[in-house]
Amino acid sequence: MAVTEKKKKETPVVAEKNELVDFAVIKTGGKQYKVKVGETVRIEKIADKKKGDKVEFPEVILVDDGKNTKVGTPIVTNAIVEGEVTDVGRNQKVVVIHYKQKSRYYKKAGHRQHHLKVKITKIKS
Repeated sequence: MAVTEKKKKETPVVAEKNELVDFAVIKTGGKQYKVKVGETVRIEKIADKKKGDKVEFPEVILVDDGKNTKVGTPIVTNAIVEGEVTDVGRNQKVVVIHYKQKSRYYKKAGHRQHHLKVKITKIKS
């Protein structure tokens, strides 16, 4: 008689990262964006900005450095997020149709919203 041994399930060893990930929540163009350093964000167009320009976002709602979190009421004081414009463009066309049945009313219009692509370079808190 052979005795079978139960195989122990080995759990894989996962390396834990203790890296501090800085991120912030900024407000621009009536919207809020979660941003990290090195990330590219597509935002509403800011007047007079072109490719290569520096952009500052003074309306910072939240800043997290991995250990401490600062939440603004409504904004965090002395916190600024800096970025650089990498691209200026327009979104895909949004088609708007107005239609009323039985009255022969039909209108079709389109709209392309302007946007900026901004690479986040620095988060100051």
